[in-house]
Amino acid sequence: MPDWIWAALALVMIIEGIGPLLMPNKWRAYLQQVAQSEPNQLRQMGGTLVVIGSVCLYFIVN
Repeated sequence: MPDWIWAALALVMIIEGIGPLLMPNKWRAYLQQVAQSEPNQLRQMGGTLVVIGSVCLYFIVN
């Protein structure tokens, strides 16, 4: 695997770890709220994140 993939994965882990590190109670409440969401709402959120991430990656790489 190219080194930039490992760097990207490391950044994802750092960003994902900031919430539980700094605000564990709010993070837990957020996860409970997400867990109670409708599947279609989760699918829309996931799709939106994939599109935004893809557009950002396109502009970073090109």
